[in-house]
Amino acid sequence: MKGIVVSATSDIATEMCLQWKKKGWDIYGTYFSDGENKRSLTGAEIPLVKCDLFNKDSVDEAARQLTQLAPEWDFIIFATGSQVPVGPFEKTDIDSWSDSIQLNFVNQLRFLHRLLPTRSRVLQEKSVLFFAGGGTNNAVLNYSAYTLSKIGLIKSCELLDTEIDDVKFSIVGPGWVKTKIHNATLECGEAWAGKNYEKTKQKLNSNECVPVKDVIASFEWILSQPKKVVGGRNFSTVFDCWGSEELAQLLSRDENMYKLRRFKNDILVK
Repeated sequence: MKGIVVSATSDIATEMCLQWKKKGWDIYGTYFSDGENKRSLTGAEIPLVKCDLFNKDSVDEAARQLTQLAPEWDFIIFATGSQVPVGPFEKTDIDSWSDSIQLNFVNQLRFLHRLLPTRSRVLQEKSVLFFAGGGTNNAVLNYSAYTLSKIGLIKSCELLDTEIDDVKFSIVGPGWVKTKIHNATLECGEAWAGKNYEKTKQKLNSNECVPVKDVIASFEWILSQPKKVVGGRNFSTVFDCWGSEELAQLLSRDENMYKLRRFKNDILVK
């Protein structure tokens, strides 16, 4: 297996890359800044190229370099995510809000657009996986740019999965994992994060967070499944029975499961 992991130095992605490298997979990735995770990946001889996902020129250059390092790929993982800016929409700096949409949504698809032509022609079905976030099923306050971006990615998976026959597109919500993404909430405080500030502190100080190994296992299961089962779907590491044959059969029979749909839209009132 040969894969590209965008934002490989994010906490979950670093563990993914290291585990998959040990399995003998060819892994390539991107990084933004130096740090412990980058040192771990370079120490494992995982090739990395620098990429600033706020900057479209940097995205284009990173994609160009990756096409030279990995002329063909079997899967791409987009592990990018930032909750900044945190706060009520009315009070948020709109330029920061727009930059967040670029990072969390637009430039991930820009990266994908650049890399799609170099997908492998050996495997019948290639895989593209994104990370989902909170707020899909309710209105999470004070994280509008992050939430809207993740919902956009969910719908993008369904649209692209329908358009492109030889690639399966999926998105996974990992749940509460102890990673740096929560620093934005902790740093801005309750005045901007609202109730989620205390909830974040409670989760991170408890034993309730999702182990990274479970997130990786859910991704591996999706990578192993056919397009009919996982294509265009929004999965949850925490709440779905991924890994079960029963779930695979249910998904293969119902094209609407785990997709962005209206709730109870079959109710008729006369």
